[in-house]
Amino acid sequence: MHFNFGLSRLFFLAIMFFADHSNAQNVERIFNNNIRTIQLNAYGNQQGLPVYSIEEGNKIELNFDDMDGDYKNYYYTFVLCDYNWKPVNLSAFDYIKGFTQNRINTYRYSSVAFTRYTHYQAMIPEQNSIPVKSGNYLLKVYLDGDTSKTVFTKQMLVLETKVLIDAAVVQPFTPQFFTTHQRLKFNANIKDINSFSAAQQVKVVILQNNRWDNSQRDIAPTFVRGNRLEYNTENTGMFAGGKEWRWLDMRSFRLLSDRVENGIYNQGKQEMLLKTDFNREGERYVYFSDYNGMYNIVTYESINPLWQADYATIHFSFANKNGKPFDNKDLYIIGQFTGYQINDRWKMKFSEEMGKYQCDALLKQGYYNYAYVTVDRSNPSQLESLEGNYWETENSYTILVYYKSFTDRNDRLIGVSSINSRRDKPGFSF
Repeated sequence: MHFNFGLSRLFFLAIMFFADHSNAQNVERIFNNNIRTIQLNAYGNQQGLPVYSIEEGNKIELNFDDMDGDYKNYYYTFVLCDYNWKPVNLSAFDYIKGFTQNRINTYRYSSVAFTRYTHYQAMIPEQNSIPVKSGNYLLKVYLDGDTSKTVFTKQMLVLETKVLIDAAVVQPFTPQFFTTHQRLKFNANIKDINSFSAAQQVKVVILQNNRWDNSQRDIAPTFVRGNRLEYNTENTGMFAGGKEWRWLDMRSFRLLSDRVENGIYNQGKQEMLLKTDFNREGERYVYFSDYNGMYNIVTYESINPLWQADYATIHFSFANKNGKPFDNKDLYIIGQFTGYQINDRWKMKFSEEMGKYQCDALLKQGYYNYAYVTVDRSNPSQLESLEGNYWETENSYTILVYYKSFTDRNDRLIGVSSINSRRDKPGFSF
């Protein structure tokens, strides 16, 4: 397959690494400003994708903080969605066994920490409210049993295993992407379902590092051999490799990490000034273990960080080498803690006096990954990473396989498989 170098490079950078956010599948929202540090993940694994298996009956863990520091009546429910994350026209009683809403009864007031907040927790699903249909679900948290008082929404998945997936991460053949991108090739072996029209009834989504904002979807199989679907073309499953993420270590406010320039401690308020970041494009690739853009709530000095970790205002800063702002471009900070959203909340503001960009964020103690991107003002769909791209970068990929027969009313999630781009346990450098 032949590519035009200029056009294809812009195309892949725009839709494969930092996809057009206007078309992203990220439907998560926070409606109340008092809510912080929302985590919905596999039980016991803060980096685990929230997948509930109907066969295994595992648990998903929900945690969040209310910065008002009082007690409120929070409830949650599940909303079944289609492949495109739009609500399905079905009654909740058709896909939930038991109660359609549940009250969040587990909460703790913060202790040890200077910052006052209330921590809420739920193990999902509870025995009295279990999803019975596989597919995409939106977890909706709201106040006082009134669904119109929505506080936030989070994406989760319900799985019924009907397909076996065999995948590998390979280096692209295309010359201009050979050293900068990673490509996924995989096979899906379908079982226990009618595969007569598998090419039309099966849909695939690929996530890089659990992200929905740059997910690839509507991927057609290269070959269909009975119950075996093969996905192996040069333009299928190709992602920019990126680089190991920038890090922020806030596991202790007393022992400042190497990324912190200074700490300011006032009564009831703590601040951390980070060292100024610079553009990393063109730098030599160096491997180090990271969280692939995610974060982990953990502390050195408390027993349970969920309600004993403290909060601090973090001051991020970024500077061009010439001390000038970007021409006709805006700068944003991204990571799991920003929801990978390109909006005014995470837009860096340039200070003429300081000669650099700045942005503040109230964050809970832990270990965070983050990165920077620029957005062209004349073409907002064009995002550019300031990290560089290397095919050697360690990334995790998740393949989601959906199936919808001619009689189904929702897209069933029939297969989930994860693979890491590196299995060689590399050292610190190449």
